[in-house]
Amino acid sequence: MLMRKKKPRQIFENLAVIDAGAKGKAIAKAPDGRVIFMQNAVPGDVVTVQTTKKRKAYFEGIVTKIHEYSDKRTSPICQHFGLCGGCKWQNMSYDHQLYYKQREVENNLKRIGHLEIPELLPIKGSEEQYFYRNKMEFSFSDSRWLYGEELKQEGPITDKNALGLHIPGMWDKVLDLKECHLQADPSNAIRLEIKHFATEKGLPFFNPRSQQGLLRTLMIRTASTGELMVLIQFAKEDRSSRELILDHIRVKFPGITSLLYVINQKQNDTLYDQEVICYHGRDHIWEEMEGLKFKIDAKSFYQTNSAQAYELYKVVRDFADLKGDELVFDLYTGTGTIAQFIAKQADKVIGIEVVPEAIEAAVTNAEVNTITNTEFVVGDMKNVLNNTITAKYGVPDVLITDPPREGMHKDVVDQLIKMAPARIVYVSCNSATQARDLSLLKDLYKILKVQPVDMFPQTHHVENVVLLEKRNA
Repeated sequence: MLMRKKKPRQIFENLAVIDAGAKGKAIAKAPDGRVIFMQNAVPGDVVTVQTTKKRKAYFEGIVTKIHEYSDKRTSPICQHFGLCGGCKWQNMSYDHQLYYKQREVENNLKRIGHLEIPELLPIKGSEEQYFYRNKMEFSFSDSRWLYGEELKQEGPITDKNALGLHIPGMWDKVLDLKECHLQADPSNAIRLEIKHFATEKGLPFFNPRSQQGLLRTLMIRTASTGELMVLIQFAKEDRSSRELILDHIRVKFPGITSLLYVINQKQNDTLYDQEVICYHGRDHIWEEMEGLKFKIDAKSFYQTNSAQAYELYKVVRDFADLKGDELVFDLYTGTGTIAQFIAKQADKVIGIEVVPEAIEAAVTNAEVNTITNTEFVVGDMKNVLNNTITAKYGVPDVLITDPPREGMHKDVVDQLIKMAPARIVYVSCNSATQARDLSLLKDLYKILKVQPVDMFPQTHHVENVVLLEKRNA
């Protein structure tokens, strides 16, 4: 068999980094004009780049040397920066992060959607730039990522266990975290203690390649109320080992409100088709916002930056501009947070969501909050949003949609065009798919306002809210 020769990697020296692009990658241009995408550089740097991929229109590469440092740079505070994929923009000052996020939203709407934007409001930055996440998921591994200097050591490496985050692009390699600046304590303390105790007691960490081991994942959820949820996924039932570690966590951290576990024998780590078992305390925690309470269980979707979620929902409520007599549809309602946040200003709010457990939580939340003008419907959006639902409730005056990253299914967009509510408020965590969807609506709707909101400091991710008004309204 003939072996293909690998093309030699090219090296480009003294390139000026000119921009930050999609997925947070920095951008330079090769001498032939092709774009080069790279990680861990900041616009304004002058660098040497070694290519890793070559395509017709662009290269991908790694920075091997920085000749001049950008004035947009700042020193990363985390020892894992550069390997961990959690905070890729820690090396860029926060005001410049906001600038590039806002510009990405504008570029996507204009270039992908070919949309007219009469008003692009300044991005809402996050007051907390670290320790802002209320949910983190960590992976166990019996074969952690090894550093270059470790590979050069003589003799066997004995400490191979990891409890941390995956190396970007490597599904089977986990970086063992000594610290994490995304979630406030006691998150770090819980993770480190679990790793130490499990290693000391010889509890086997999971291996995703062989699908062997016991300890699979760890989820920690915190709430602004001070309540705390901890969930461990086990790859199989081993009652003595399971109770050993869960009892240790319960005693070591008595402030845990909800201690849960899952026995997951599937190939993947997703929880949504698994039975979650409450080992100690409640099977849920409570979140609070503007006097409203929201029940959060292990499968609940809740915005992961609680403080910024409040800012986001205020934008939604402001854009909806409800007078009190409107019928509102809230698509992808999750646990009904937006629906209940705006309910006082509306006549009736109908929330629609595909996850049954989320709808159950939404109904419970409405009861707890004594909200009587909301109803919640469970089902796949492209199947539920049809003439039957409008026949039952009527055509909405205002429609709010907050779809997942992939945006709305084309059938859903088609149904929105048939319904033709007077106003649509489109919330998105991916302005590229948002732009695609809005382009399908632009003949019927005009954009009035665009408001980016930064939910995820130190990353390239940005939330965006767009207000649409029917052209003949």
